[in-house]
Formats: sequence, structure tokens, C-alpha cells
Amino acid sequence: MSFITPQWPAPRSVHGLVSTRSGGVSRAPFDSLNLGDHVGDEDKDVSQNRAIFSKALPSEPIWLKQIHGTVVSTPQNRLTNPNDYIEADASVTNVPGEVLAIMTADCLPVLFANTGGTAVGAAHAGWRGLCAGVLENTIAEMLQISEDKDPSHLIAWFGPAIGPDSFEVGEDVVIAFKDSGLPIPLNAFKTMPHKPGKFLADIYQLARARLKASGLQMIFGGQYCTVKDQDQFFSYRRDGETGRFASAIWIEK
Repeated sequence: MSFITPQWPAPRSVHGLVSTRSGGVSRAPFDSLNLGDHVGDEDKDVSQNRAIFSKALPSEPIWLKQIHGTVVSTPQNRLTNPNDYIEADASVTNVPGEVLAIMTADCLPVLFANTGGTAVGAAHAGWRGLCAGVLENTIAEMLQISEDKDPSHLIAWFGPAIGPDSFEVGEDVVIAFKDSGLPIPLNAFKTMPHKPGKFLADIYQLARARLKASGLQMIFGGQYCTVKDQDQFFSYRRDGETGRFASAIWIEK
């Protein structure tokens, strides 16, 4: 079983872990550590895989029903609606031992912590959620539960996502980001000479620009490509029918 540990200067009390596709019980095309319960895999296999992943964590993760939106689950709204299925694309906590998790298979998982080690967050940033403001909303909720309200004291780490040489998009995506009114890095969209109207998008650059515009300065990660690294990662863009891996974060008790 292989997991990835974020390489970032988070406080000692903060722990992150990313699952890979290996070490589970699911059969192809979900082989093998698929954690997604919405992709067509056998329920019993997903349950067993989640149990395997949870053994490496202090508690069962707070699983979200992700819809490519901008809603952030907070300790307060989880307390208010304890039995509800959580439909959100990000979550934050200041409760030690509570594990946040984001599932992806090309979209960008972003983990957050404050420098005091008292608050953490996790966001699912596909291009739609990224463009609509899921990272900004997560930052706002992080600051809400932190004593320190300075966004420059937040640290972010980019987990494995589709790389800049693999993320082909249409003009609609470029226009959506331009219309959002927020900064777009110079090389975030590269034209494809042999494919008119198509571009290669760099989701890491796009996300980094959003975080910087929100006041963050400490941004790490962003070296993976889920499409190219078939051994380690599920990729919806590459395989279509496939599993999901998770990026988790928590504050130790």
C-alpha cells in the first residue's frame, strides 16, 4: 500500500495523506484502492477500501458529495445538520482528530492549514469550481474559524491533478476564466497549433494565481500529473470509467 505525504512546512500538529490507486480490493477498471462510491464499483469493495484508508487516519473521514460547486462544509453546519448527507466541494475544521477528505481523479485537491496549526481545510477544485470561487470560499471559512485572520498566514498544498501537458480544454473554459475578472497567468492557457479552438490549461497555475490574489504567499506542491502517472493515480480524462483517490488532512489530538 502506498500513500503520499504532502511536502510543505505545515505545523507539526497538522497531518496530510493522499491515497494512490494501489493497495485495495477493487477489480478493473477500479483497481484497486478506489474510494469513490459513485463510480459504478461494488459497494462492498468501496467499503473495504475506505476501511483500509481509514486505518492510516485518526478517524473515519468526513466524506462529501462533490458536485463541482463552491459550498464549504464547516464544523458549525455539520453540528446543525448532523445526519445530513454533506453536499459540498470543500470542508474546514478546527476540531482535532476530525479528518477532512476530498476525492479526485484529475481535478485539483488543495489542502490548507494555518501557521498556528489550529485550522485546516480541503477543497476540490475542478475548473468549474475553481472558476466559480471554491478556493476563495474555503479561505474565507478557514479565516472564520481561525483566531488569526491574516490570509498570508495560511499555507496551501496542491495534491495530484491533471498536468499542464494533458489538460485539453475548449474556448469556453478560457472565456469563463476571463469573465471571472480574476487574474490569469500568462501561460495558463496555451494554444494548440494543430487543434484550432483548443488549449492546454495549467490548473496548477490558475489555482496559484487565485490563492495569491486572496493573499496567500505560501503555496506548495503541484508536481504531479494524474493522466501520465497511470501506476499511481486514477484519471477520468485518461480512462473514463475509473476510481477515485483521496486527499485527507487533520489536526492531531
